[in-house]
Amino acid sequence: MGTYRGTAELAWRWVLNQIDEDDDGVWIPEFLGGDLLPRWRAGMYAGVGGLAHVLAEIRLVRAWTSQEEELAAAIAGRVRANPSDEVTFFNGLVSAISVLTALDAGGVDDVVARLLDLATPDGWPHWRFGPPEYHEGARVLDLTVGTAGVLLGAVWAHRHGAAGAGELADLAAGVLLAEQEEVPGGLSWRMVPSRFCSRQREFPNFAHGLAGVATALALAGAEFGRADLVAAARAGAEHLVALGDTSDGGLRVPVRVPRLEEFEEFSYGWCHGPTGTSLLWPALRHAGVSEVAGAQVEEWHRRSLHSIVVSGLPERKYPGFWDNDGRCCGTAGVGDRLLDAGQHTDFALRLADVVVDRALPDGPGVCWRFLEHRNGDPVLPPGIGWMQGAAGIAGFLFHADRVADGDARAVPRIDTWWAC
Repeated sequence: MGTYRGTAELAWRWVLNQIDEDDDGVWIPEFLGGDLLPRWRAGMYAGVGGLAHVLAEIRLVRAWTSQEEELAAAIAGRVRANPSDEVTFFNGLVSAISVLTALDAGGVDDVVARLLDLATPDGWPHWRFGPPEYHEGARVLDLTVGTAGVLLGAVWAHRHGAAGAGELADLAAGVLLAEQEEVPGGLSWRMVPSRFCSRQREFPNFAHGLAGVATALALAGAEFGRADLVAAARAGAEHLVALGDTSDGGLRVPVRVPRLEEFEEFSYGWCHGPTGTSLLWPALRHAGVSEVAGAQVEEWHRRSLHSIVVSGLPERKYPGFWDNDGRCCGTAGVGDRLLDAGQHTDFALRLADVVVDRALPDGPGVCWRFLEHRNGDPVLPPGIGWMQGAAGIAGFLFHADRVADGDARAVPRIDTWWAC
């Protein structure tokens, strides 16, 4: 068994040892020895739902064990039996679509129906966005928390034959079109529309802003034959390029506009960097767009990946860079994106080597501990789940093992299927 596969299996064993049960079924803590709010225990980010994506990776390597078969059924059962009251991509109803489809389990029709029931004419409410920072009744537009995530979920549900997915997509797309902001370079979307907040700021990358919204619009335009959505996505991409730094032959977009001096201007992960934002370009290509801002979309895609490779990661060059090996903000997410793209594979496998080197033995398995340099004790407890823990890193290493053996297959997920 190779180093990648061997480390992946050890990490997965460690994760399986953390599984617990509550009154609603199986769950995992966020960190070793920690807890997780009950409302997030079925979710994809840190909850047990994220383990569905590891199981999907394992299915391309070997048959599931009886324990894994039981776990898959238990995860699907928990997700179906406990419908969320929020819509989010990572912990709510869009997460449920992702988890159930990863497991080839039923119940997506019911999730779509619930999203339709919770809809209002201007989107979906969210309990975390309110006074004093936001006005009462604030709506959220981004991919991980808001309406763009619902649109992405509707597209994925439609591709899996779910009833009502087209109606859901129309609702979500209508909200995004109504909230677009005309800017000199094209169109833009904020995480929270200006009318709901006093502070004017943008997070233009994939997780919380423009790139994620434009990606969802492009995919929906292609899926449902909506040229207006594709045009809006292209206009968003024009503005994104105008915000970006192309000075070294790449494309990187600031984390925040305007910048806060206490934070880095650029990040490189899935959430706020070119790793996630690179997903926009194959989405536009999928929708039939060939050119943005005077260059081919393939060129912008190449530039985005170039910015990752020359950034200096995965070396820990100084406190705060590069202190995370997870999928959301760290090495595993970057490496998996490069493997999906089929570009810079040697660099992606180098990232896998670094992740293997940083694995820490713990009982019969291994885990990883990230750093937060601003803490008195900078070494964080080991995370367990998909986006910031051993489960997600194991998924990356299973993928790396396949690629190293000449198997270029990638698992199509809700946030990657058009870019594999």
